[in-house]
Parts: sequence; structure tokens; C-alpha cells
Amino acid sequence: MSISALDSYIPKLCTPRSSGERLPQTTRVRAFAQPQTLAILSDPHVLRLAETLEDSIASSSASPPPPLQKLRDFSSQSLLSTPWPSRKDEPFRFTDTSFIKNSDIQPVNPSQTQSLDSLSALPDSISPNLAIVDGYLADSLSQISGLPDGVFVGALSSLNSEAIMERVSKYVSNFQGDMFWSLNGVGAPDVLLVYVPEGCKVENPLHLRFLSLNRSDKDSKTLPISNPRVLVLVERGGEISVVEEYVGGDGDDRCYWTNSVMEVYVGDGGKLQHSYIQTQSLGAAHVKWTSVLQESKSIYELSEVSTGGKLSRHNVHVQQLGPDTVTELSTFHLSLGDQLQDLHSKLVLDHPRGYSRQLHKCIVAHSLGQAVFDGNVQVNRYPSNTLLYTI
Repeated sequence: MSISALDSYIPKLCTPRSSGERLPQTTRVRAFAQPQTLAILSDPHVLRLAETLEDSIASSSASPPPPLQKLRDFSSQSLLSTPWPSRKDEPFRFTDTSFIKNSDIQPVNPSQTQSLDSLSALPDSISPNLAIVDGYLADSLSQISGLPDGVFVGALSSLNSEAIMERVSKYVSNFQGDMFWSLNGVGAPDVLLVYVPEGCKVENPLHLRFLSLNRSDKDSKTLPISNPRVLVLVERGGEISVVEEYVGGDGDDRCYWTNSVMEVYVGDGGKLQHSYIQTQSLGAAHVKWTSVLQESKSIYELSEVSTGGKLSRHNVHVQQLGPDTVTELSTFHLSLGDQLQDLHSKLVLDHPRGYSRQLHKCIVAHSLGQAVFDGNVQVNRYPSNTLLYTI
């Protein structure tokens, strides 16, 4: 269901009748034309924003592949009953998102992005790399030669393999996140797919550069938004290293909002080394989700450095799907000014002999700076011989 079709769900008052007019016997007076439960749960601000995102996508992209359409429909449906988070909600008790909510949020259109002539691909790089500018893949700034046979890196809309498309359909939007997750699902122009086939080991790291060029001045209420989305599928025994880097602003304080999602699936015995670097401008909002599914004997390693953004929040969710998994999370946050650096992580263990190690460090070097950390480990009934280290 699309957001543009939600008018039928918004409560409508019945038209008042004159005092002398009698009602037909079959007519019942109701305050709302739709169920009151849905009317109470719906947030008009969220619905308006979602519809704006949907309209911007409809005007700039062709017919989406089935997995992307599935993602958009699922996200639209979830936003019907998802309010904007407030500090009354436990996950946001220490995180004030009013800076984003009170802005004039405008989706970024590719035609609005400044010329890419001044930019260039990574100099002297032997590693494959992709440039994503304001949420859109920039082929002219990308270099993906030298990848092993069977590996696919690129936009989902350019994928020609029906077998891989079926795998994508199974894992795209396989997790229910919060409002920011669903807004990304509605507003993502495409899905950047990284697919590693069974038994394939990619030697050189893959570098994903996310650049934000469409920005507003500090005193402006306008907040351009981009919604990049990445899906990493590592099949049984596959291995790859991915560097995910967000840049923009060169230390300035201009404003924009990057609302990013990465979904990860690591098959049996597979391995993903994930490096995440966030150095966006000091006036930016940066909200990111990382959702990971780990099969048996798989390895997921996250190394994170976050120093940018006026508001930066990273939600990490790792779900164990089999025994003998290894999960290592190493993160560092730095607040040098009036910044909020926020990390919320959750590890769910449902199988035996899982190994988890988490190390988080943060430095607040300004009187107005803040740092928030919420690390949650959920050990369910069946795990045994499980080792957990959180520092």
C-alpha cells in the first residue's frame, strides 16, 4: 500500500445536519468515518513526510524491481501506526530528535545535486569502490573492476540474475526497525546490492563512499534528506571486507539529513569485516541502521569511528541464526562541539556456542557535547557455552 492511498485512513468528521432534518433509519451517527484505533495511532506529521518521500521517488525512478516494491509497500504499511519518536519513548529517552522534526524536510532529487565535475574517484586506489551521492549511485565516480566471478556490486535495478533476485527478495526488509527504518524504506531510490557467492573470497576491500552535496545554510530551516540503502549478502563460506564511509562538508556546519540503512546476511561459515566511518558536517543529522543476520559458524566484525554530525545515531541489531557464531563490535565516538553521538546496539542469541565481544569508547570534549550508549544482549533459552564480553 502506498502512502498516497492513505487518505481513506485519515479520520473525517461527518457533515452536520440541520436541526429539523430527520436521519434515515439506516443511518448511524459516527464521529469518524474510519476505525478510531487507526486514527489514534496515525501520526499526521509522519504520514506527510512519508508521502513527500514517495512522491519524490515516483517522479525520479522507473518501475522498481519486485524486492524494492516489496520494501516500499511494507514500509508504507508500518508507517500507518508509527509515531515520531519522543523522549517519552525508552529508546529515545536521552536522544532529542526535535532538530529533525522541526525542520522543513525536503527530499533530494538527482537534478538538484551540484555538478560532479569537481569530484573524482578515489586516487591511486586498487580496491573496488562505489560513490553514492545524496543517496544515488554515481557510476562516473565508481570503480568496480577486478572483482571475482559471480560477485555483484551495484544497483538492484541493474541486476539481471533471477536467482540472485530471489535471494534478495528473501532478505530485503527482513527486519522491523523504527520510524527512521521505515522512512528509508519509502524514500530509498534503489538498493545498493553487494552479493558474494558461495565459497568466494574477495581479497581487496570494497569501499562505499556516501557523499552529501545538497546542503542548506545553518540559519535555514530547510533540511535536505537522502535515504541510501545497502544490502550485503554473503553466501556460505564467502568472505568480504566492506568500508562504509559517510563524508560531506569538510568540517563546515551546513545542514542535511542522511537517513541510512544497511542490511547484512552472512551465510554458514561466511565472514564480513565491516568498517563504518562517519565524518559528516557539524550541522548534519545522521541516522543509521545496521541489521545483521548470522548463520552458523559465521563471523561478523564491526569497526566504527563516528566524529561528525550535530545529531548522529547508529542502531545496530545482530541476530544469531545458528550456533558457533562470532560477533565483534568495536566502536569509537567523539563529540568535539555541540554534538550528540548515540549508539544503540542489540545482540540476540538463540543458539549455543556463540562468541560476542563489544568494546565501545566515547570522548566528549565540549560543554554542550553528549554521548549516549545502550548495549543490549538478549540470551534466550537455548544458548549454552556462550561467551559475552562488553566493555
